[in-house]
Amino acid sequence: MTASTPLSIENLSPQEVLRLQNEDRILLIDVREPHEFEERRIPGAALRPLSTLNVDDLPRDERRRLVFQCGSGKRSRAAAEIFARASTGQAAHLEGGICAWSEAGYATICE
Repeated sequence: MTASTPLSIENLSPQEVLRLQNEDRILLIDVREPHEFEERRIPGAALRPLSTLNVDDLPRDERRRLVFQCGSGKRSRAAAEIFARASTGQAAHLEGGICAWSEAGYATICE
């Protein structure tokens, strides 16, 4: 992918992410820091902090695509861009992050 090639980042709503999760079609990757993840997280999300993100260490599953998630959508968008540059050029993130997820009334795990 060249620097001039536009990145394909899909913005997914909480409703879309929940549907895709229920259909077992995505792997949700939480890119917040460990203390944030421990306080509150989306069920089924795997922690891979943006501060130490290594695309080669991301889980892979040919049946499911990766969707990045953070607190508000800023870090997840950055992670999706990193992933897109390093792989197929297609990535997705939860627009609005866990805040939008919670506002939609969906369950979180709180410690």
